[in-house]
Amino acid sequence: MLRFNDIADRVLEYNPECDLPLLQRAYVFTAKVHDGQERLSGEPYLIHPLEVAGILVDMRLDDVTIAAGLLHDTVEDTLTSLDEIKRLFGEDVAFLVEGLTKISKIQFRSAQERQAENFRKMLVAMSKDIRILLIKLADRLHNMRTLEHMAEPKARGVAQETVDIYVPLAHRLGIDWMRRELEDLSFRTLKPAAATELEQKLRGRHREREQYIEEVRGLIQQRLGDAGLACEVSGRLKELASIHAKMEAQSLSFDEIYDVIAFRVVIDGGADSVYHALGLVHATWAPVPGRFKDYVALPKPNGYQSLHTTVIGPYGERMEVQIRTLDMHRGAELGIAAHWRYKGRGGQPEDDAKFAWLRQLLERQGELNDPLEFLDVLKVDLFPDEVFVFTPRGDVVNLPKGATALDFAYGIHSEVGSHCTGARVNGTMRPLSHPLADGDTVEVMTSASQEPKKDWLEFVVSGKARSRIRHAVRLAENARSRELGRSILDREFRKAGLSLARLLERGELDEVAQKEARGGVEDLFAAVGYGRVAPAGVVRSQRPDWKAEEAPEDKERPPRKLRDLFRREREKTSRTGILVDGHGDVLVRFGQCCAPLPGDDIIGFVTRGRGVTVHARDCRVAFGLDPERRIEVDWEERATAARKTRIRVTSRDAPGLLARVTKTISGLGVNISSARIDTHENTTATQTFDLWVGDVTTLNAVMKEIERVKGVLSVERVRG
Repeated sequence: MLRFNDIADRVLEYNPECDLPLLQRAYVFTAKVHDGQERLSGEPYLIHPLEVAGILVDMRLDDVTIAAGLLHDTVEDTLTSLDEIKRLFGEDVAFLVEGLTKISKIQFRSAQERQAENFRKMLVAMSKDIRILLIKLADRLHNMRTLEHMAEPKARGVAQETVDIYVPLAHRLGIDWMRRELEDLSFRTLKPAAATELEQKLRGRHREREQYIEEVRGLIQQRLGDAGLACEVSGRLKELASIHAKMEAQSLSFDEIYDVIAFRVVIDGGADSVYHALGLVHATWAPVPGRFKDYVALPKPNGYQSLHTTVIGPYGERMEVQIRTLDMHRGAELGIAAHWRYKGRGGQPEDDAKFAWLRQLLERQGELNDPLEFLDVLKVDLFPDEVFVFTPRGDVVNLPKGATALDFAYGIHSEVGSHCTGARVNGTMRPLSHPLADGDTVEVMTSASQEPKKDWLEFVVSGKARSRIRHAVRLAENARSRELGRSILDREFRKAGLSLARLLERGELDEVAQKEARGGVEDLFAAVGYGRVAPAGVVRSQRPDWKAEEAPEDKERPPRKLRDLFRREREKTSRTGILVDGHGDVLVRFGQCCAPLPGDDIIGFVTRGRGVTVHARDCRVAFGLDPERRIEVDWEERATAARKTRIRVTSRDAPGLLARVTKTISGLGVNISSARIDTHENTTATQTFDLWVGDVTTLNAVMKEIERVKGVLSVERVRG
């Protein structure tokens, strides 16, 4: 167990002038208010804030941040008030604690919305002080280290959120050691069978690898030392998550992964010394073509600098070598913490260019009212892989991996992207959907008459491009709906002997607009155009005695809500297992893009004339649909109808393995509708199964059991 004296001693080592009494008061206060509380492990709760503070010390942060780390749960989990924190510890500490306090009183419709709003609040707070996020990361890291005490379903949810958000955040902030540990801990929770298998295989040759690492480390140290380069060389096995990701990405078995060992060379010298060292390494061992990355000349957006190369080392085994200076190493390990000036609130990074992504993300979060769309954009913008391309003048533009020429146009400027008609890539005309590669030179063609198109969303990948296109498409759809709604009301009012123009002139529709559309008359027009407000009801607000001959059903019950557009009077229960706004008698169909199952978090969208289309809430297609057509839907508790879903199993191409997989599936009582098996030259196989399952819990159980079959590399659900 970490003690406060250990924290104090470590802080004094790098910051002798720290405010030690502040830390002592924070420790005593935390111990007092958390007294009697326990964690799931049964240990005193005090262990958690102490461990969080210890992680902050590892990042060499200031005393205010460490004090806030000790106090970060006091307002949320005890009777402590924010005013009390401010009075006892000062405004700076209170500001950080306030930024870390979770949203607990606001009610959200789903866990995803709660998650999205929590991150929105965190990002807004980050705009004032990045230390809030650093404490949040430390909090998550300790929780991940103790995840084994949590129930499995909840632990998997925490691990998945860590992979989706916190791992990319740690990467973007340049805290490489934290990124690696979070990624590895998440992998062990989400794929325990694969992690255990990899550990066993790595343990099998542990002694040989240790000897190999020592031998190579000594060779590099001697070769560089003879050339007058003072350096420190270390070697390690790559993390399980990294090895497994490579196996999945390249469909390789473990025996085909050669570069599981990485060496790091830290040189005490200037930037030119890393190139000198690279030449010596390449003169010693032959480099592998296409495996060299120069992050010194072209740093990553988070400021990371290093040379990466893969060589054929002793005994013909591939090994990765990273070469960096001492300053580069400090920046790689501490990330933004190595650059941040702690001068109270409002400090700025010393090099703003390194954190331009953060400013852009903060700007965009203000434009996205939909929390689910915001979370989608957040995940895209935090995705760790980038490609580097050039403008015709030689300026470097970094984009997410898989970015297209249109993403490049939006990366230059929003207006350039919106009016983009084509692009020249390396001097050749290419379509907007053309994927870009490292080193491409891109020139954009524009036209004033060009407008964003909805089908652009099918191929753009950057958060900026997606949010701008969605915004433009929705504005256009809203304008069309307002025009349609005005036309419909004009026609209906004329049938009732009234003039829409005169009613508008006299302001007689203002009250009904506020009541039905919660806005002005333009909002009322849009609501009618979208189908959320029945035009007959608007007419009756002015002429209560009017009866529409064209809508005889209105005589008995005027439709007032969106679900009434699709009500089937004879059907009182749901045949699909879906409740729309609490009712089952609604025409429903399921989106083929995501094929939701009972238990999936879902959302509905009104499709005029076709009822409500149900999508998984995280479906990428759903994010491109107009939020004005969104409606809440739920699975009926008694829904038992099985639905077809597809899974993909990647395994070794071994005799009998297919039989073991199918036996596992049938042993759980799941019917296989169809199966397809493809073998590959690298001795792996892909097995695709269409299964009939009753809910997502059953599907997860099936996938988990398949993962335990010896020889299976990965199992994933296929959507669309």
